[in-house]
Amino acid sequence: MIDRTLRAFAFGLLASTALAPPALAQSAPPAPPPPTDPSQSPAPATNATDVTAPPPQVESAQDGQVEDSTEIIVTAQKREENLQDVPVSIQAIGSRRLDQLNISNFEDYTKQLPSVSFQASQGGGTVVYMRGVATGGDGNHSGSLPSVGTYLDEQPVTTIGGALDVHIYDIARIESLAGPQGTLYGASSQAGTIRIITNKPDITAAYGRVDGEFNTIAHGGQGGSLEGMYNLPLADRIAIRASGFVRMDAGFLDNVRSTRTYCGDPISDPETGDTIGCAHNGITVDNSRLVEDDFNDARIFGGRAALRVELDDNWTVTPSIMHQNSKADGFYAYNPRLNDLDVDRFRDEYRKDKFTQAALTVDGKIANFDLTYAGAYMRRPTSSLGDYTDYADAYDAYYESVGGLANYFYYLDADGNTIDPRQYIEATDNFKKMSHEVRVSTPQDWPFRAVVGAFYQRQTNEIFQNYLIDNLDPNLSVTGYPGTLWLTKQERKDKDYALFGEASFDVTPQITLTAGGRLFKYDNTLFGFAGFGRHPDFDEVNQEVPPNGAYGSSGQRRCLTVNGLQLIDDEGSPLAQGGVEGTPCTNVGNVVDGKAVPRRSKGDGFTHRLNAQFKPNGDMMFYGTWSRGFRPGGINRQPSAPAYEPDYLTNYELGWKTGMGPFRWNGAIYHQVWKKFQFSFLGENSLTVIQNGRDAKIRGIETDVGYVGGGLTLNAAAAYTRAKTSGNICESILDDEACSDSFTVTPSGTRLPITPRFKGSTTARYSWAMGSGNAHVQGSVTHQGSAGADIRQNMDGAGTNPNSFLGRLGNWTTVDAFAGYNWGSVTAELFAFNLFDERPDLVRFVACGLCDQTRVIAGRPRTIGIRMGTRF
Repeated sequence: MIDRTLRAFAFGLLASTALAPPALAQSAPPAPPPPTDPSQSPAPATNATDVTAPPPQVESAQDGQVEDSTEIIVTAQKREENLQDVPVSIQAIGSRRLDQLNISNFEDYTKQLPSVSFQASQGGGTVVYMRGVATGGDGNHSGSLPSVGTYLDEQPVTTIGGALDVHIYDIARIESLAGPQGTLYGASSQAGTIRIITNKPDITAAYGRVDGEFNTIAHGGQGGSLEGMYNLPLADRIAIRASGFVRMDAGFLDNVRSTRTYCGDPISDPETGDTIGCAHNGITVDNSRLVEDDFNDARIFGGRAALRVELDDNWTVTPSIMHQNSKADGFYAYNPRLNDLDVDRFRDEYRKDKFTQAALTVDGKIANFDLTYAGAYMRRPTSSLGDYTDYADAYDAYYESVGGLANYFYYLDADGNTIDPRQYIEATDNFKKMSHEVRVSTPQDWPFRAVVGAFYQRQTNEIFQNYLIDNLDPNLSVTGYPGTLWLTKQERKDKDYALFGEASFDVTPQITLTAGGRLFKYDNTLFGFAGFGRHPDFDEVNQEVPPNGAYGSSGQRRCLTVNGLQLIDDEGSPLAQGGVEGTPCTNVGNVVDGKAVPRRSKGDGFTHRLNAQFKPNGDMMFYGTWSRGFRPGGINRQPSAPAYEPDYLTNYELGWKTGMGPFRWNGAIYHQVWKKFQFSFLGENSLTVIQNGRDAKIRGIETDVGYVGGGLTLNAAAAYTRAKTSGNICESILDDEACSDSFTVTPSGTRLPITPRFKGSTTARYSWAMGSGNAHVQGSVTHQGSAGADIRQNMDGAGTNPNSFLGRLGNWTTVDAFAGYNWGSVTAELFAFNLFDERPDLVRFVACGLCDQTRVIAGRPRTIGIRMGTRF
């Protein structure tokens, strides 16, 4: 029903906008003669990391069209500006360079952004970090909000469970804004913002392009893509632009044959009769029917359409819609204890992830002031099936001294027989997001310039995770879910309100002062159920029958009664009514007047940005910034875990931007203080728990340089980050800094995980005339240093360091190579990604709190292919 409503809304919006204004379009002055297709012209340098061969050109901030200008136009400060005049650390990758580097997804373009790091999972779950503001463990659907915002044009597309991996095609540029952007971009831009700017409809000409690719992956299969776009003027002031793609990503992981034999007969102490171990003669399973090479393949398709309607010389309306659909098969990480790129899985796994966004942007003028409205509605449903055999392996080993799962747990069928203890997870999320922003800007040429606006955002997620054991006794299952050992069924809502403004004043022609602020309010709730079931004949006093298959105390035993107490302490009282539909009761919530209501975390505050800019001449600019970003607090789904508080990031930054003939050199030095930072870890029952740590201090430098001359183009960017905790993190959040009443989880001075100290990339391209066309060769090198995988150094009080079995994210260097030829409207290129077949560690993780079987998500192995395209 939602999908049909969304489609009706989107296409109705496109249709009504197209049909409404013909009279205005007809009465307008005739458009100038259409130029040639900009995409057929020699493409421009459009970004801070992008310098191309002459003639100097640029893409406009609005539609990526080529203009006769050496300026690089960005819209990072909600207005069009020359990049070299913006006193913010920005790196951008423009349309031409996106094509040159054959960038199609998130992993590709973040290689070129040294201040960005990330953790990835299968089929679209990506958590983004910037400038070392990372603790790891993020991305859970009930966890912290992201610290880096993602925008598609004017609309935020930041999602709780991972950033959208928007397919990159027909994109004008990608802007990366490092450091707190909490004034203009809000809560989820605490550490930075990534903006994906699409090419907009062009009323001046009809043109299009088609591109195809075939590739083969080392140790894997074959893949490819087909992409196309078309721009069509419909009237003097109306145009539509549409693009579409289909991509097949070949697999490169092998699911190899493996067996498991779990505890069977108990071994007893001959003197006491107590169980002291088990014989490994229990249930044996193997995965022979699932053995497959290259089983982690993926299929992605989607499209985007936008309509541009110029109502008159001052007002433009741009409705748009985008849809993307992906399905990833198999598992996404390998087991380093096996052979290279091998893993042993026991279920036919998959993940489906799709999103649809309908958006509307209105630009206009009221007197001398520019007015912009940007609104969007997005829906992102996901579904997956995951193998949880690792959990059974870990818990059987952990409880072996008391007989293992077969003797210590109650994994039994209805007849009392021991059953296969392996779990698997059926999961869905239904994420929805609505946002509205309206802002007014003064003319850009005024000595006093300002932008003021208001913002509202509402995000919801319907969370469902069903942990199943085949043939589990219904009485030992969650009530109403036969075979379910553990159920999570919750509703999450996050609402944000803000008033923001920023003003700049030219004190002299060389000196500009800027001040901005954002008043914000957030209201977040979590409501529902998480946990084990409760046997209908179980009572807390006698406990003559087990409460559930795991004999767990969480779940239905913690359901809330009408008295606001947990059932385990208030047995016999009626349960509170009014919970989430389809749950046996409510244990994530509160009780008001005998009725269950959501847990709530709300607050308000103010963030600021102060900046001074000095521009001694047209080729140099220096600036200093003091800014602050924030991330709202929230609720833990673990009933016994308290809510976590907001965290704040304060940034002190000095930067420079210079352009000297064929050279460009930009950079920034910064010091950041991250107060009471939120961090996540797997706690009791392998539930993600979020708590506030102490503080962290982050120091770093980032720079990018470029040169162009004689057909040679050089670009390089690098970042050095030193991020460490300041103060001990204790097991109890109520403990003092010396951890007197608990134990030290992370000592002061520990490096924050995920982000390497050094990351850099460089690209060299040489082009020359040959025959009737132009040839080129290009090489790109990316290096990333090592980093820790977990912030904790002592996870259990006994000195167990999770990094000892997780291992470090290793350093790596990859080399990409390209050679191609273009003649007329046709291009052809041979390419090789990861030429020397390095094995980059993107993520190292375990499946559960007791698990020590590390899994590693690897970067793409060596990929060789050919890409061809035509423009018309």
